[in-house]
Parts: sequence; C-alpha cells; structure tokens
Amino acid sequence: MKFFTATLTFTIILGIGGVNAQEPDRSVLPIAEKFQGEIGTTYKNSKQSFQQGIRAPEGAPNVILVMLDDVGFGQLGVNGGLIATPELDKLSKEGLFYNNFHTTSICSPTRAALMTGRNHHQVGFGTITEMSTGYPGYNSIIPSEAATLPMVLKLNGYNTSLFGKWHNTPDWVVNPSGPYDLWPTGLGFEYFYGWFGGETSQYQPQLWENTTPVEPPYSYKDGYHLTVDLVDQAIGWISQQKSIAPDKPYFMHFAPGAVHSPIHAPKEWIEKFRGHFDEGWDVYRERAFNRQKELGTIPANAKLTPRPESIPSWESMSEKEKIVYARQAEVVAGYLAHADHHIGRLLAAARSLPGGENTMIIYITGDNGASPEGSMTGTENNMLTQNGLKANIEAQYKVLDELGSYKHENHYGVPWSWAWSTPFQWMKRVASHYGGTKNSVIISYPNQITEPGSVREQFHHVIDIAPTIYEVANIPEPTEVLGAPQIPIAGVSMAYTFNDKDAADRRTTQYFEVEGRRAIYHEGWMAAAMHSVPWELINATGEFERDKWELYNVANDYSQYRDLAEVNPEKLEELKTIFDEQAKKYNVYPLDDRWAQRANNPERPSVNSKVYKYHFTADTRRLTEGSAPSVFQTSHVITAEIDVPEEGGNGVIVAMGGRTAGYTLYMMDGYLNYEYNWFTREYYLTQSENIIDPGKHTVKMVYEQKPFRPFVDLTGGTVKLYVDDVLVGEGKTDKMVFGKYTLTETLDIGVDLGSSVSQQYEPMEPFAFNGKINYVDYDISPTRPEILEN
Repeated sequence: MKFFTATLTFTIILGIGGVNAQEPDRSVLPIAEKFQGEIGTTYKNSKQSFQQGIRAPEGAPNVILVMLDDVGFGQLGVNGGLIATPELDKLSKEGLFYNNFHTTSICSPTRAALMTGRNHHQVGFGTITEMSTGYPGYNSIIPSEAATLPMVLKLNGYNTSLFGKWHNTPDWVVNPSGPYDLWPTGLGFEYFYGWFGGETSQYQPQLWENTTPVEPPYSYKDGYHLTVDLVDQAIGWISQQKSIAPDKPYFMHFAPGAVHSPIHAPKEWIEKFRGHFDEGWDVYRERAFNRQKELGTIPANAKLTPRPESIPSWESMSEKEKIVYARQAEVVAGYLAHADHHIGRLLAAARSLPGGENTMIIYITGDNGASPEGSMTGTENNMLTQNGLKANIEAQYKVLDELGSYKHENHYGVPWSWAWSTPFQWMKRVASHYGGTKNSVIISYPNQITEPGSVREQFHHVIDIAPTIYEVANIPEPTEVLGAPQIPIAGVSMAYTFNDKDAADRRTTQYFEVEGRRAIYHEGWMAAAMHSVPWELINATGEFERDKWELYNVANDYSQYRDLAEVNPEKLEELKTIFDEQAKKYNVYPLDDRWAQRANNPERPSVNSKVYKYHFTADTRRLTEGSAPSVFQTSHVITAEIDVPEEGGNGVIVAMGGRTAGYTLYMMDGYLNYEYNWFTREYYLTQSENIIDPGKHTVKMVYEQKPFRPFVDLTGGTVKLYVDDVLVGEGKTDKMVFGKYTLTETLDIGVDLGSSVSQQYEPMEPFAFNGKINYVDYDISPTRPEILEN
C-alpha cells in the first residue's frame, strides 16, 4: 500500500480537536461518551455536541515494539555475540539493556504472551497453532476475556499497526472467508501487512494486507526482499500517521522473519561474513562468552556451560562437513546483519518524525533461542526436517553457493543453535533451560531514562511487556473489554526499573513449559526438567514421570551451570510443588510431547473437517493447508472442467504447496501433467501420452494410496490421468508427505502463487492457465487405506 505522507496544517482526526471535560473511566472499554449538548423541540432551542472520539492520556508515547525471530542470546553483537549489530548497539547506548528477560522458548506461545500480558497457556497457546489440541491451554484461540495489547491501546485512542509475522490465528480460519475476529484486524490492529504462520519466503512471501491476500510489490528477480518491504511499508505508515494527526500516538508491532528459516539473505550481505565461522562452534562459544564478559552483558561470575554429549565437537567433523557448516553460519549472519541495518532505518525514521522524542522503543531480540529445527546436519529444505525426516550434508554441499537464495528453504544445524545460545544450555523449544528462554530486551525512551547505556538484571518475562506499556501510557488494566470481563493480567510492569538499577525484583515466580520440557522459577531458584532433545521431532514418549529434575540457584548461577538437585533435594521438591500449582492455575495440563504427530490432528476444527467432497471455482486462491482438502497419504480424485484454447493448453489447473513440497495438476505444451514434489528430493511426474485437443474437457487425476505405517513409512501410491473418462497416462509417487508441505504456501486454482511446486514451470511462474477453468472438484476417500502395524 502507498501511504499518504504530505504534511497537513490542520487536524481532522476525531479525538484531537476538542478536549474531554474530564478524564474518562478507562477501566471499561470501549469508553462511554455521553452527549454533552442540549435537545429542544427544534434546532433553534437546541445545542449541538459531537462526540469527539477518545483521546489517549496526556503525554502518552508512541510505541514501537520490535521482536526478532529465532535469535539466540549469543548471536547478537549487542549481547556480546560475534555477529555485528551496529544499529542495535546504538539503541542500547541510548536505552536500557535487560539481560535477565525471558520468553517461552517457542514462537506462537511467546507472541501470545506478549500480545496479552497473560501466560501462554492461559490464552490457548501452549504450542503453535499448527500443533493445537482440544484443551483450554492448547487450542490456539485467544479468549475474549484476554484482550490484546493493540485492542486496549486502540480503545484508548491509539492508532495501531502490525508489520510482519503473525502466528496467533488458528490456521483453520486463515482463508478468504474468515471468520476474521481472530485475525490481527479483529484483535486490535487497525492495519496489518504481513503473513500468517511460522515462516514465509523472504523472496516470494504469502502476504496479506488486512484481510486481503496481496502479492509483493515487485519480484525477487528485481531485488525484492521481505525485510526491506516491511520497513518501507512501516515507515510509510508512521509517516502518514504523523502527517495527518501528529498529536495522536501510535502503537506499531514490527515482527520481521529474521532469522527464522528459510534463512534468506542477499548474497552481498552473506559475503560480508565469508570465513568468519571457519573455527567452528566450540571456538565461537568461547569467544562469544569472553566478549559477553568484556561488555558486561552477563554477570562477572557467570560460567560457560559445557557442550552436551549429544552435540558433536567441531574437530570431529570432516573437511566437507566443516565447509557446509561454516557456510550455514555465514548465511545466518548475513540475514541478521541485513535485518539490523534495515530495522535501523525504521527506528531512525520514527525518531525524525513529529513526536519522535516521545517514542518508546521496546526491542525484544528474539522470541526464543536459536532454532534446532534444521536437524543435526542442517538442511537445504526445512520442511523435510519439520516433518521429522533426516537431512544430510551432501545435499547442502551440492547447492552450497545457492544457500540463502530463493531456491532453498535452508536451515542451519543443531550445533550452531547451541553455540548461538552462549553461555546457556540448549536452545529453542527447551523451556526448561535458558538457551531456549533467555532473550535480551532493549528499552529506549528518551528523556524518561536517566541512565542510558546501563544494564538491568531484574528477572522479567515477556508477559511483563504489556503492563509496562500500559503504565507508561497511563492506561489502567481494563476490567471489561467489549462486554467481556477480563482475566487479570499475569505480568508486572518493568517501569520501576527504568531509573533504579538496584530495584528489587517484582517478578518472583514464573513457570515455563513447552512440549513437556518444563521449569519453575521462584525467588532466585529454578527447577528444570529437560524431558527430551528438541531436534528429534518424532520422539514422543508421554512418559513424563521418568524425567530427571535439575535444580539451580540462578540468583548466583546466571547460566544454570551447577545442578544442585542432589545437594538440596528439599528445595527441589518445594519447587516441583510450586510448578504443579502454577500448571493447574494456568491450564498447562495435560502435558504433551508430540510434535509432528500433532500436525494432522483429526479433532482440530477446520472448514475441511470430515468433508470429503469439494467444489472450487476458478477464482479460488490462497487456501492454507488448514483450510484446503487434506490428501496426505489418502486416496483421492481431482476433477476439473476446462476449456483448452486453440493454441494449446499451458498453465496450472490446481496447485497446493510450493518449492519445499506439494503437488500440481497443470498443462504444458498441450500435455496434461500431475507432479508431486517430495521435499525437492524427488519429483514424481505423470504425463498424458498425447496432447489434449482444444475445446472443453473434463480432466481427472486419480490417486490410490498404498498401505503404510503412520509416521514410519513414506509410502505413496499410483497415479492415473483421464481426459473425458479415457485413461491417458499412468504413474506413481513412491513417497508421500505425511505432515505438512509448507507452513504458509497455499492451494490455488488456475495459478501457482508464491514459490512453484514444479521446477518445470518455475521460469514462467505463477504460470496462470491460458484457457478457462469452470471448476475443480476433490473427492477424498472417507476411509484410509490399510494401515500396517508399526
């Protein structure tokens, strides 16, 4: 969207012209506005009084809330890591650096807690929405009793916007028909430009503007990168706000994809780091730890935790492995540095606009630790490992110079996620240890912070951000919002630390839990149960009673270095009891350690739940996997009525997925084709024997699934193509995806939006069909084929 930025000399926004007679009651939202005029029998003996609209409290600041993605504590230069972040360094020098701030250890839960000020299980986000289950703590539905931060600010006179990632709408309602009440615009954001889900391509993103799907403003072939686009759009939005209503405060949440997979960065940024990681992860941790000590970003008595036995040493790697691993790190560093640079542009623009000096910037440097989801080796296709399958070094070596480009959804290996979580144990999705949960936060608020450039060591959690903003804006915690009585906010404001670095902690208890990895912090102590390693995505046991609990005195042991469980068993039992109390209070139970197995939960609501027949028109676009027909390892028939033009058929009839995996029914040079992309490792193509004549035809793809063992066999089935009920081609798919094709790509009729499922037509993407499509029907077998015993 092109934002209007011309400066106006008058104010036209309600709530700016005119002064309320008295400060309104802000505890019940929306705030009631009473008619202040007089009504007589005619206009001659009456007095007008327009409602002026709600104004924010006097002096309320603009707020920019930034959150990076999948960034470990030991990556960023500002934290003492070895990837330079000059823009973040600048911000830290003018603000406060919090080194004892915590997230939940994974994406959706952290973001739900951030947006509500409540614990993640309280608001249905014990896991990501794609893995949701039908329990109050895990259903991925933010209740109306937990009004979001943008909703509260909007109803208090703020303009609100979101640019970037949104992973808190149930995937079964992310489709053009909604409903939209759980979309960003239904949860308080007046403007949204970004994507749904955990990730998207930085070159070919699946974008939405409010509730409308949109395509990037220009092509990756012309230099498009999503981070740059998001910053440009965000600058345009705040410029418009301050042009039209300079005295009205705004709230902007800026959530780029960096550095979540796919690790996509311009080549010139990657090359800045060539050779920087050739010494490997063991040396990286030592150097980063020493730099953290030198900068004072960690306590002087902190210790560097050792490498787990399950992670190999750098020296044990072959030369080829070292080449691949080093390149993985270079690509990540380029991505992070590129994001730092462009977010710096946004913050500089905000400071230069009217009200820039009254703008509070809260910059959370990650929603969890560095990610292990690329598997031990890393991968050129992250969806392969997200489905619990094994990647390898050889496949990455073959495309080494392409890593970071649009051609791959690459991800780094587990050892780097450990190194980038220095000085802590473990990494993302390990809620029991600080490698998964400790992310620094920087708060900059000119003229309100008297010790810029200093460190704050108070224990805080992501649920504390919303109440901090409310306090600074002089907005009370509401008791009722849009008719819904509110659950009390679980967070506490951090504002007490702004000008008192020695203030006693006000957060004394905090539980952590994701996938059965759990912990409890209480008054300087922490009990932790690791449960299982996070890179094995099909390793669920459900045997939580066997977990070994550890005990740390984190008031004096910043990195959880020394386990005191055997020394102080009484304290451990005390903390385990507190965990159980907190778990019952905040909807943590039932514990669930499944990952890939939860992807296709048959009980999850969906527009396709127990639906076996579908009828799509030619203009159907952008149906996510949660809303599209589910045909994973299931017999099904796709039927389309098409008109083939005189010049011969070319283009997509229907496509589901993208470059990472999926299927597509299309015509090329007059031939009918069905192609199945199995994680870019195998492409199974079935083609008609002859060219299809011009004219109206009914084409059909019949897939028959062979017997298989769930989550063990990748067994596919047979493919038959028909034209007007005549068999014209036969083939097979030896392997079949059983979990997810992608996290954001969609089902499209008549075109393949986003990245291409097939390499055959990638140069011609989106490869729109050149004839007419009257309909596309799906007929899915209501019974699965014979399922073999595991």
